[in-house]
Amino acid sequence: MTKLGRLYPLLDDVRLPETIPYSQVSTWELQFLYLLGRHHLTGEDRLVELGSGGGGSTYALALGLRESPVFDERTGRLHAYDFFRVGKGTFATEKFFTDGAKPRGENSFLDDFRGRLEPFLPFLEIHAGDLWQTSDPEDTSAIEFLHVDIAKTARVFRCVAERFLTRLRPGSVVLHQDFAGPRLPWLHHSTGALLPYIEIAGPPIRSTLAFEVVRPIPGHVLKAVAEDSYSVDEKLALISAVQERIDRDHTGGIPFKAVLEFAKAYTAHYAGEHRRAWSIAKPLTSDEYLSRTRADHFEQLRRAYEQDREQHGGSRLTRLVRKAVGR
Repeated sequence: MTKLGRLYPLLDDVRLPETIPYSQVSTWELQFLYLLGRHHLTGEDRLVELGSGGGGSTYALALGLRESPVFDERTGRLHAYDFFRVGKGTFATEKFFTDGAKPRGENSFLDDFRGRLEPFLPFLEIHAGDLWQTSDPEDTSAIEFLHVDIAKTARVFRCVAERFLTRLRPGSVVLHQDFAGPRLPWLHHSTGALLPYIEIAGPPIRSTLAFEVVRPIPGHVLKAVAEDSYSVDEKLALISAVQERIDRDHTGGIPFKAVLEFAKAYTAHYAGEHRRAWSIAKPLTSDEYLSRTRADHFEQLRRAYEQDREQHGGSRLTRLVRKAVGR
């Protein structure tokens, strides 16, 4: 059993307070965050949450830290990064406001977040705004814990890779909360690139993959991840390597091998290889989980494939017919 794996048997015994703030992550993920704070993390190096949202995940982790016998609130710090506002590009919901809806003329829920996290403010540092602006490119301090729930776009993931992944050391713990999202394939192929240097905790906790760094990550690997310098074929191979390590989530509900296969389709799609993307995605339409939860994803890839085919003269048979009739 891995060091982090020893926390899995404790999940069912965690009872979080009913007052915990609204969160878009599952109860299991909140329980795992609590257990990490309570039984694993020390706070000797940076504790970083990228994408704190309404505060549910921050609260669960902070509560665990407060109850930890080794975390020192006087010196340890939990860093919370987010836009802390709703609007285009933020991927936030109005449920993050205390009243569950955005007040007239107000986009920021930062005050709501502060109010919910008030018990932990003495050791909580809040960084509000665009991650490229609120993170320090000169900061090389080691990170003990990194919770990534912010990399919804390739642009943001590059910031995560350049300014946070480079600060991981042996013993660092990383949680990728969006690992069940096929539209975020950078999470999957970057994990594949890191496989020789990490130890996966166990089955994903719902949509979260947890791993620990067990050996130093070479600078050239981190540079390749940050600069997105892998070819499409290399990315697909890296995702395949991850598929060999994980199957379903710990509840048995999410088939990660199929999810990762779908992520391969999006890898090709983002590279403009729409025919290839649909050839990967089409067989997955028979997967019960994906067909039920990702119908819009299939439609996006199918539509891109059909538009690409039209722009390039349709199918081979269509082109031959057009040539034969002189059109």
